[in-house]
Amino acid sequence: MKTWVMGYPRIGEKRELKFALERHWKGETSFNEVEKTAAALRAKHWADQTQSGADYVSVNDFSLYDNMLDTIVMLGLEPERFSAITDKTERYFAMARGNKTAVALAMRKWFNTNYHYLVPELNAAMKCRIDTSKIEAEYLEAKKAGVNAKINLIGPVTFLLLSAGLKDPAGLFDEVLSAYENILRRLSALDETVIIQMEEIAFAADRTPAELSLLKAAYDRLGVAAPKVKIAVCIWFDHAVEAARVLCETPIWAIGLDFIDGSQNHDVADRIAQSGKTLIAGLIHGRNIWRSDLDYLLEEAQELHALFGDRLILGTSCSLLHLPFSLEHEAALDNELKSWLAFAQEKLSALELLKRKLSGDPGIEAAWLENRRAIESRKNSPRTQNRALRKKMAQTPLPGKRLLPYEKRIELQRRHIGYGLLPTTTIGSFPQSADLREERAQWRKGALDNAAYEGMIKKRIESVVRLQEELGFDVLVHGEFERNDMVEYFGEQLEGMAFSANGWVQSYGSRCVKPPILYGDITRPEPMTVKWIGYAQSLTDRPMKGMLTGPVTMLNWSFVRDDQPKNETAMQMAYAIAEEIDDLQKAGISVIQVDEAAFKEGYPLRADKRREYEAWAVESFVRSTAIAWDKTQIHTHMCYSDFNDIIAAIDALDADVITIETARNGNRLLDAFKRSGYPKEIGPGIYDIHSPRVPPIEEMEAQIRAILQIFPARQIWINPDCGLKTRGWPETEAALKNLIAAANNVRKTL
Repeated sequence: MKTWVMGYPRIGEKRELKFALERHWKGETSFNEVEKTAAALRAKHWADQTQSGADYVSVNDFSLYDNMLDTIVMLGLEPERFSAITDKTERYFAMARGNKTAVALAMRKWFNTNYHYLVPELNAAMKCRIDTSKIEAEYLEAKKAGVNAKINLIGPVTFLLLSAGLKDPAGLFDEVLSAYENILRRLSALDETVIIQMEEIAFAADRTPAELSLLKAAYDRLGVAAPKVKIAVCIWFDHAVEAARVLCETPIWAIGLDFIDGSQNHDVADRIAQSGKTLIAGLIHGRNIWRSDLDYLLEEAQELHALFGDRLILGTSCSLLHLPFSLEHEAALDNELKSWLAFAQEKLSALELLKRKLSGDPGIEAAWLENRRAIESRKNSPRTQNRALRKKMAQTPLPGKRLLPYEKRIELQRRHIGYGLLPTTTIGSFPQSADLREERAQWRKGALDNAAYEGMIKKRIESVVRLQEELGFDVLVHGEFERNDMVEYFGEQLEGMAFSANGWVQSYGSRCVKPPILYGDITRPEPMTVKWIGYAQSLTDRPMKGMLTGPVTMLNWSFVRDDQPKNETAMQMAYAIAEEIDDLQKAGISVIQVDEAAFKEGYPLRADKRREYEAWAVESFVRSTAIAWDKTQIHTHMCYSDFNDIIAAIDALDADVITIETARNGNRLLDAFKRSGYPKEIGPGIYDIHSPRVPPIEEMEAQIRAILQIFPARQIWINPDCGLKTRGWPETEAALKNLIAAANNVRKTL
């Protein structure tokens, strides 16, 4: 019996890669220091997996920024606008982050996760120039360390399907396939047998017959491209029954499937067994942090073993990229809760335990019983249910819709708030400097008392209010200086949620998040934002926007309990947010933003599962906001998403204003709103905040005019793409100054 790890976290247990990259980007260190940190992390991660008993360990899952970007470089398909940058490293980071002359590649969510990938920009005339130097170097590095390595590659069809610019992925198919064939031939020289994990994750979603034909054609060719190469095509995040049937007819060695989020994969197990291929069964959950119920998984593994015998490999359901590293240093979590959890390293231990149990190893009985006790402890713990909350929700349900229809209340809001054409605002957060983070750290340690800390926060709020007044913004924000994270901040004030000390997960590049652990019923003991928003409003006569995180995003950006249906947890969260909205409006706040940055992220990849998700996701948002008075304007914000298939749901949210990220995508995302005749007010971002670049006034003005070709002026708000938390102050002030100037220039022509 063998085990297979689909991929491993790479940012570092203490975010070592993040800090090394950011020091380099600031010019404080050379790139050599980044490379040293990266090499040390790779060595540690390989050792972690090998020592845990993993039989197949990944090479090339490590990236300095993003695996899709690495694939673009491997294929030599960099966009023309970066060609003038001769330094390879500088060009790599320019594609990721932009520079003074070139806009970065667009970002999108990686399927239904909070990880963002960089979108390849392709056209049918492009020619590949392959570069396998990164892969070869890392493979030899791993081999020298005694690692039984497999090489992870994003599959060619997934690469094409996730790209932008091609009307039909078949238009570049032969060029890309030929490049992959040559890549496999090069890599075959690395060892007697080279195992390639081809990640064709796009086939966890619904795919057309034409796309399935491309998959078949690809692996008919790649399966025989290099005799010493064994290909395992791996697909996760949902079932891949159709793709698995196709792959059974190709000359590949193995098929890897997700049996956690894709339980329907059991339907194709017989067919794979009959084909003579090896099955890599993803049985250890790679996306949640709850302990695996090994008794249940053992039954699944035994059924599969009866079919496949020695051709069964046990694996993680997906890459462990989406998990924190280890529980080892989580001293802040109480022992009971900690016993219910498993981060990446603990998932490796569970995988090894399952393998040894299935192999009949008698030496693991104590560990097996300990796992069983932890599962039972969680099932029976009174911490997971709050009877008072459930009684209150039953006796006092939230309203199911706003009192006035949108067309009537928006006119009331315009008069009450007092704004004209092209009103300006920001998404919420302002830069969080190193000294602010240090003050917060000192306060958490008790080295800074509450009065001193709150005094510092108030000074920052006053400063950012004055800045927005001077610049000329119409609707202000308080800057969110008291907040560490848009989910964590609220989670810390809600009962039923817990927080790790070091549970960092990569979101994109060097950006990491620390998802809350939602283990029980959600209640709001007291107001969460009224003190700070109310203080900010007291400093100005202009409207101050209250900032909340919506129920769907709170769930999608948390590690959510799996012991009750998600819709029940969502309604509990909606109840808490509704109480906060009511307190804010009673405190005189007339504009309240309820961010649903992760609304699209939670959509199932399969169409037949989406209606159920959409129903409870929309209902939870509506019930959290329907408590708003008619004159209270509800905003929402959504991050990088393709809105074409959810525009009806966005309209059903019944928010008065939506702000969205569009700058990196050339307004492509607005097409869905235009085609649907979206009636409500909308703020398409006019510059990309994920890049340190400051667009000139003329560029922002052109962006506004392009938006005016899609929507009438009365419908448009002017704002950045997203919150400004991760940016520096000089670039932020310069960009916002240009934004206001651009808005004013366009207003004069209306």
